[in-house]
Formats: sequence, structure tokens, C-alpha cells
Amino acid sequence: QVQLVESGGGLVQAGGSLRLSCAASGRTISNYAMGWFRQAPGKERKFVATITWTGVSTYYTDSVKGRFTISRDNAKNTVYLQMNSLKPEDTAVYYCARRSEIRAWGTSINDYDTWGQGTQVTVSS
Repeated sequence: QVQLVESGGGLVQAGGSLRLSCAASGRTISNYAMGWFRQAPGKERKFVATITWTGVSTYYTDSVKGRFTISRDNAKNTVYLQMNSLKPEDTAVYYCARRSEIRAWGTSINDYDTWGQGTQVTVSS
């Protein structure tokens, strides 16, 4: 069983930056695509970004393109989300997740079967 632990969230002013980390333990994540999702208060969890198992390809939801960067270090069993030019509408709990199938990727919540506990990101205006 793999466990995912997010860190790096916090309070930041609009225009600022944060770097989220997702550390995996228990099993390697090197053969799995990984994703970041977020959930704002009173809203459903939504896709933010995903990265293939090799790290070569990435995909983002339109609202974060050009501002967020997903990356991974398979040697460290860790995935990152660099968030720049943050906006108040980016405020949410951010979750990392592991794709349910080896060497496949997707943007649907249903494509992922292992989730971290989440880290809060709050952007003040």
C-alpha cells in the first residue's frame, strides 16, 4: 500500500507563490501517473494537473496553465506543484493522487485510487 502526504500549503497574498510537495511511502510511484486536484469550500473536487510516470508529459486545467508547474522526482518518490501568480480563486485544499493503473493517465477523479490527506492553500486579495 502506498501512502501520500502533501505539504507546503499556507497563506499567501495574491501574486505570490507556493510549492506543494507530495511524498509517497510504502511503494514506489515511478510507474504511475500522478495528479493534483483541489477542492474549494462547498464545491466538488476538481482536476488541476497531471504528469506521466516518466515526467515527460504534463497536462493542466485551463485556469492554471502558465502559472502552475507539476513535476516529479522518482528517485525521491515525490511529486511537486509549483504555483506562481496565485489568485484568490486558487484558494482550496489541494490533494495529490496516484493513477489507479500503471502507465496510464487521466484527468477524472475516478482515474485515481490513492489520495493524500490534503494541504490548505489560502490566497488573500
